[in-house]
Amino acid sequence: MSWREKGQRVRVLLSQADWYLCFGVVFLLCVLIGLSMAVMKLNAVLNDADALPIEAVAIKGERLYTDDKEIQIALQDLMQRSFFSADVTQVQEALEALPWVYKASVRREWPAKLKVYLVEQKPVAHWNGDAWLNIYGEVFDAPVKEGISNLPLLTGPEEQSKSVLTTYQQLGELLRINGFNLQSLSLSPRHAWHAELNNGIKLELGREDKMARIQRFIHVYPKLAKQDKQVAIVDLRYDTGLAVGWDDAQKESR
Repeated sequence: MSWREKGQRVRVLLSQADWYLCFGVVFLLCVLIGLSMAVMKLNAVLNDADALPIEAVAIKGERLYTDDKEIQIALQDLMQRSFFSADVTQVQEALEALPWVYKASVRREWPAKLKVYLVEQKPVAHWNGDAWLNIYGEVFDAPVKEGISNLPLLTGPEEQSKSVLTTYQQLGELLRINGFNLQSLSLSPRHAWHAELNNGIKLELGREDKMARIQRFIHVYPKLAKQDKQVAIVDLRYDTGLAVGWDDAQKESR
């Protein structure tokens, strides 16, 4: 074979190679365009609230203070989205923003339902007048609801809410097993404790030895109760004794 024939054959092979390469590139582009269009179409369908709407929201968990209407209002904008485009984190945050909801968990359930589990706040005390304390000693704000039993009145610096609740539980238990009922407890800015029983007796406990001073009151009270006068206040801020203010004396001083 001459050099001329070899050159012609090489040119033919290169020409065929260019053709196959061009065909392959065009085919690949067509495939990529087709896939892109399919992805865009699928994305449009998944985000179309009319095509894949959220048809139901199933709410579970014991609810005493949060009604269905509050939940509907909280979710009304988020429910306009499709089943797939709805952000469960946003749904959770919207529910947890409700005043009586402590925690919410949300998950999707095919084909068109959201399942929600709610945990409500459990109030154990009034805090600083218009707020509440939950079972963890955390402060929360919520409107008053029917069905809430009489709760103790606790007051103190905001950052001391857990300490005040713990102290109330400790003192309250000691008083309860001895026939008394602790109605309110206050911690002053100077960290002095003030208590009041449900029979109106006020106890000044000071800053230290709260349990010992309560025990001293319990021990002495039977003797005080024998008096003809009504006890108004008992000052227990002494190392060994106490001072008593009588109800009649309180009235005369006014």
